[in-house]
Amino acid sequence: MQEKLPEIKKRALEEITKANNLQEIEALRIEFLGKKSEINELMKGMGALSAEERPVFGALINEVKDEIEKALASKKEEFEEVAMLAKMEKEKIDVTIPGNRQVMGRIHPLNKVLNQICDIFVSMGFEIADGPEIETDYYNFEALNIPKDHPARDSQDTFYISENVLLRTQTSPVQIRVMENKKPPIRIIAPGRVYRSDEVDATHSPMFHQIEGLVIDKGITFGMLKGCLEEFVHKLYGADVKTRFRPHHFQFTEPSAEMDISCPACGGKGCSVCKGEGWIEILGAGMVHRNVLKRGNIDFNEYSGFAFGMGLERLAMRALGVNDLRLFYESDVRFLEQF
Repeated sequence: MQEKLPEIKKRALEEITKANNLQEIEALRIEFLGKKSEINELMKGMGALSAEERPVFGALINEVKDEIEKALASKKEEFEEVAMLAKMEKEKIDVTIPGNRQVMGRIHPLNKVLNQICDIFVSMGFEIADGPEIETDYYNFEALNIPKDHPARDSQDTFYISENVLLRTQTSPVQIRVMENKKPPIRIIAPGRVYRSDEVDATHSPMFHQIEGLVIDKGITFGMLKGCLEEFVHKLYGADVKTRFRPHHFQFTEPSAEMDISCPACGGKGCSVCKGEGWIEILGAGMVHRNVLKRGNIDFNEYSGFAFGMGLERLAMRALGVNDLRLFYESDVRFLEQF
């Protein structure tokens, strides 16, 4: 048995030296050290040896196994290193090659103008308020002094979900929600999406954005309303833009007015943008109606206020020189990249 061990070791080391890849190394490990290997068979026969011979023979077997294992490990490490170098060479990256151009996103033009408008009003002491887009009939109409049988409801072209639940047609319901939960003084703007059953064209969409404004305090006057809106217009369109107020009627304000600005495109001379008139209507406003203050649990004998509402899309069209509202929603990169 002892005479076989040197022969096995010699043969194993020669075979390991000749191995060409990791698969052959694994096959040699099984052949010389596996359960069916000659060394394992010799170990099974140790029981037939005398007590004096077993330790000597066991030490020889362990020595041979250690040498074979070391040779296998060394050869395996050699092949793994070669494989790693080959992989690195294959996956090599030339860091000097210019990378692909990453297209950067931009703020949507509507959001750009909205952020500018919010900054203007925040600089004047306004807070930004929000409310649900799915509203009740009470907040969208009744609390704003528009009862169920009022003809003003017909012009709203409302999307009703049920008899008393609808998609809000304006951001004015936020006024009532704020008044119910906040005592004067109140100075807020409420930007958000609104919905009306309009045909899609260059100036109309079934979904668009409004910005509602509300100020309530003691001694609020129509002159304060005019001064606030004129300051807003000059900051948005420039100091040279002129303003004018025309009497109008809104159910939730009294007195009411519409505000025009001199056409930014022609400076008031008359052009295709303003249809030759030199003026463009941009918003409606007025003093908050007593019935609306009452619905908001505010004492109209002590407090007064003004409110205004404007369409974001139309303001953006004027500010950016866009003549078709639909361009804002078509996601045409050629259009969006201009802003």
